[in-house]
Amino acid sequence: MEIRIAGVVKESIVDGPGIRYTVFTQGCPHHCPGCHNPQTHDFSGGTVTDTQKIAEDIAKNPLLKGVTFSGGEPFEQPEALCELAEQVRAIGKDIVIYSGYTFEQLLEKKNPAVQKLLSMAYMLVDGRFVMEEKDLTLQFRGSRNQRLIDCQKSLAAGKAIEIVI
Repeated sequence: MEIRIAGVVKESIVDGPGIRYTVFTQGCPHHCPGCHNPQTHDFSGGTVTDTQKIAEDIAKNPLLKGVTFSGGEPFEQPEALCELAEQVRAIGKDIVIYSGYTFEQLLEKKNPAVQKLLSMAYMLVDGRFVMEEKDLTLQFRGSRNQRLIDCQKSLAAGKAIEIVI
């Protein structure tokens, strides 16, 4: 399946626990002031590639703990990311997703692909980046309002349950 991406980082240690392959999706409606990846905002920018090609690249590295979907806004392309997530999980890797939407906002979308993508994720880093809340001491996030959500526990409980690191 085709997906529009801004790029990838093949070995990241800042986008979730362990060594991760990070896919930066292209296109974001949030336009947070101070965004770390403003080049990902334009929905017509980046490049179009195939999820199978990305999955094959991921499978080449046995050191990876998992894959992170960042952006841009990953939930603007949930169908393509669901396909990629299935391929990633089939090779035993976990999924972390960064989103400017909160967990609650994602549930409100009532989009089956969004729900499926959440169900395949280990962790969701949710919420927009807020410059006034910027805190460089936080692990895996840029501002204090952002949460580390345990997707499995949260979906089971029907409410956001944070991971304490």
